[in-house]
Amino acid sequence: MFLGIGSMIASQGAYYAFSNSDSVGKFIVILLFFGSILTWTIMLDKGIALYRARNSSEAFIKLFRHRKSVVSCFREGERDPSPVAKVYMSGVEKLLEFYAITPEQTSIMNSSGQSPSGKLTDAQMEALRTILEREVADQIMNLEQRIGLLATAVSVSPFFGLFGTVWGVMIAFCGVAAQGRAEISALAPGVSGALLTTVVGLVVAIPSLIGYNLLTITIRKITVYMDNFTEEFIARIKLEQLGLDEEV
Repeated sequence: MFLGIGSMIASQGAYYAFSNSDSVGKFIVILLFFGSILTWTIMLDKGIALYRARNSSEAFIKLFRHRKSVVSCFREGERDPSPVAKVYMSGVEKLLEFYAITPEQTSIMNSSGQSPSGKLTDAQMEALRTILEREVADQIMNLEQRIGLLATAVSVSPFFGLFGTVWGVMIAFCGVAAQGRAEISALAPGVSGALLTTVVGLVVAIPSLIGYNLLTITIRKITVYMDNFTEEFIARIKLEQLGLDEEV
């Protein structure tokens, strides 16, 4: 009951403050309102996308570690949209090119339990690492799309609110000076409208800051997955090459 009364009073107070704001204050409030819609859209969309990317990346890494050969995950990698799978596909496609093996042959090799039997040079190994690292950088750029807009909303919203407050207070005192009487009834409407912009700015900035931090933590985690997978991919190839040397 008390919460309902409190919310009703708050809504009435916000409406009173908005109705007593000047055109500049109302413009800032409306601008921040649409900015809030934009930030929530970005946070929800990126949050769902990053959640799926993290889970699918973890699943693909587990699959890769349980396979005997590096190229044995080719078919799964083609269907997997995760960032780690994209890194894998960039490396395995070049690896098949070095081995002179077609993707169709990988299915036959997997069913028979065979591994590629090509010997790679140091230059080819370095080329593989370069391709993998370049794909990691590309995937990071894809993951960070629109995150900059969220960071901008976090930093700019309080300043818009502060500007609206300073402007509103200035106008309110100018009105008091013009009337020639310093009464609370003459000052309160203008000050309430001025403070509304700061409240709205913080309402936009605080959730945006929390969402930004959560999204960047998830992006950092996926980046670590990709970096570690790159090293694991190269290490698996080196082990396969050592196995070929022992057979010889």
